Amino acid sequence: MMEIKKILFPYDLTENALKTLPYVLLVSEKYNSMIYLLHVVQDLHKWGKLYMPHGSMDTFQKEALEGAEKALDRVCEESALGGQNFLNFQRKIVSGDPAEEILKTIDSEDIDLVIMATHGRKGLEHVIFGSVAENVVKKSRVPVMTVNPYKVK
Repeated sequence: MMEIKKILFPYDLTENALKTLPYVLLVSEKYNSMIYLLHVVQDLHKWGKLYMPHGSMDTFQKEALEGAEKALDRVCEESALGGQNFLNFQRKIVSGDPAEEILKTIDSEDIDLVIMATHGRKGLEHVIFGSVAENVVKKSRVPVMTVNPYKVK
């Protein structure tokens, strides 16, 4: 029988991604799995080398990481993850390319299943930036469950 001991929930701090949490909790409860809550702060250095001094970019990146930490604190307190009955989770904040960091975490934490939201980028934005969920689905060595937040009631 397949075991799902570790679930990765990549969370980008948006309301849409939070709509995925009930699915994460349901699967975790059914399989008594550990949830790994991952937030990736985009590495701002790759965007600002031409426009901003290196020192300023370091400060901005540090502030982005600190802001993400506070945002995750709020989410954990306000959601079911912060409840007395649900202590089976770990959280991690990293800096880099979201798809790459998700794939690294799958390997480093020996994840069994990824559950993440799709965001449905369209047109030119999709061509330029691609889709994190699409890249993870294509390259993941483990199953990926995607939830369209626009279809969740």
